[in-house]
Amino acid sequence: MVREPILGHMIDEELDRELRPRRMKDMVGQREVAARIEIAVDAARKRQEVLGHILFDGPPGLGKTTFATVIPRDLGVPFQIASGAALKAPKDLVPYLTNAEEGSVLFIDEIHRMPKAVEEFLYPAMEDFRIDITLGEGINARTINMPLKPFTLIGATTRTGLLSAPLRDRFIMREHLEFYTVAELAEIVRRNASKLQVEITDEAADEIASRSRGTPRLANNRLRWVRDYTTSRADGRITLDVARAALEMQGIDALGLDNQDRKYLETIIRVFDGGPVGVEAVAHTINTAVDTLTDEVEPFLLRSELVIRTPRGRCVTTAGYNHLGIQPPPPANRERAKKKNATPEADDNQPSLF
Repeated sequence: MVREPILGHMIDEELDRELRPRRMKDMVGQREVAARIEIAVDAARKRQEVLGHILFDGPPGLGKTTFATVIPRDLGVPFQIASGAALKAPKDLVPYLTNAEEGSVLFIDEIHRMPKAVEEFLYPAMEDFRIDITLGEGINARTINMPLKPFTLIGATTRTGLLSAPLRDRFIMREHLEFYTVAELAEIVRRNASKLQVEITDEAADEIASRSRGTPRLANNRLRWVRDYTTSRADGRITLDVARAALEMQGIDALGLDNQDRKYLETIIRVFDGGPVGVEAVAHTINTAVDTLTDEVEPFLLRSELVIRTPRGRCVTTAGYNHLGIQPPPPANRERAKKKNATPEADDNQPSLF
């Protein structure tokens, strides 16, 4: 008999609210990853064994949490959710491990944010299903070896490089999630429009998808805004014209750039002659935190090849100029600008994720 997950009713409501699929068969995109996970889940179910530990990595919004929630549903087992940022010490992890039922799933989001002491405490739990608890201090201290029920650990991270090698190696499966195609996002938009009980044309779904940066989370956010716009300013049906008007009102252009993205590009072009320029100089100029630029603005611009990172700083590409409708300067002028602005910046010695 299939067992419902812990707090199943509350989780049902949460998934409906977040427009996430409930089962693996309902997922769109990431087909190669989904196919491998389905095989592992089916094999574990047929052998009546515990599913091996799984690590999902990739940029935010691509479905790591979704995979972590549909797997226990397909297995029919309970699951618990924890955040790596909240696990400050080994004692914070103990309740999750001791409460885990046999075959259940423990999902740790942003697992790279766990301190090293918590990682090391997790090693025997993952390999031997036991934990060592120290009671007392000094000469009176004693260690208790506590067995655990076999469980599956699913980790999700946006920064795999911050995980220690011993922890990474203890995951049986490691899956990297890629960005979605426009066709896949359009299908997600159509399905979720149905969940939100709003009518949408195929052209409008394609338009929302094309402005969502290959990310389902953004596609859902865009869809929610377009639905609100349609309810307030239109007849409740999302057409191509309505979708375009709604997204333009929000400042989302045809490529998916928002006002902050365009301000970043325009500042490099107007103030720094197209670069190279250090990210701190840009951040100070537009009065924005450096972390905001490096974590939120730059990844998509780099992936879209509108900006490049060099040892001397950021440079706007010809494609970046063209997207803003600005005539790129002649090559000779750009070379002079590079020499004028050339200042090596320390953070560009770090490898880019894009």
